[in-house]
Amino acid sequence: MMINSLEKMTDIVEANKSLDWIGWDVVERKYSPTAWTKQDGVFINGKWYTQKKFALSADGWEIPNKFVR
Repeated sequence: MMINSLEKMTDIVEANKSLDWIGWDVVERKYSPTAWTKQDGVFINGKWYTQKKFALSADGWEIPNKFVR
């Protein structure tokens, strides 16, 4: 789903604890003890997570429908 409003995207990020901001991009992080073996693994505060980035484009953010209910 395409989100083209900063206000709406802010509401979506606040409503989903697995989403966070990195600059203007939105990231989804999921805890995974085996994330260190994955290409999208990141180490944050002593724990491993898989991370998927939803970058801001000229049209807005393209995010999965599961985040918009």
